[in-house]
Amino acid sequence: MPDETLSRYRQSIDNIDASLVFMLAERFKITQAVGEYKAANALPPADPGREERQIERLRALAKDADLDPEFSEKFLRFIIDEVIRHHEKARGGTG
Repeated sequence: MPDETLSRYRQSIDNIDASLVFMLAERFKITQAVGEYKAANALPPADPGREERQIERLRALAKDADLDPEFSEKFLRFIIDEVIRHHEKARGGTG
């Protein structure tokens, strides 16, 4: 017989993972629209100033949430890099 406590924990983890996937999908839909807007208006695919502000903001949120700020920064940088790659692709660049 499986451990009921462990099963409940795992179900919660599964629910959180599903939520993360859907939230990331929604985020990428929005950033795709941003990329299309930037391409249509000849705006650069990256905005280093905004990226740095977002990273600092996320690090502060992570600290408040008792989450490792280094992890949160790596996670956001991964997402930012993927978004920029999509934006460059929308502009017809390599990516």
